[in-house]
Amino acid sequence: MANIKSAIKRNKQNEKRRVLNRVYRGRARTFVSKARNVIEKEESKEVVMASVVEAVKALDLAAQKGVIHKNNAARRKSRLMKRLANLQSEEK
Repeated sequence: MANIKSAIKRNKQNEKRRVLNRVYRGRARTFVSKARNVIEKEESKEVVMASVVEAVKALDLAAQKGVIHKNNAARRKSRLMKRLANLQSEEK
């Protein structure tokens, strides 16, 4: 454990941020995995689009808060959209 006052304060701040960041990161992961599952199960078009939109929102929010890097969010959204496009091309 830190003995210096500034180090103790820094540890408290880091712990607070870690807990908050965990919420946003967890939400993003959850919504992305739900969207992937819905895409793989080939649910109705409305359900798929709704889940993808939720996942994109969660990723954007996590990137905006600085929890994940903006390029990381963009990459994950791109992969999700790629899966969605493959599903839509198979329907035709």
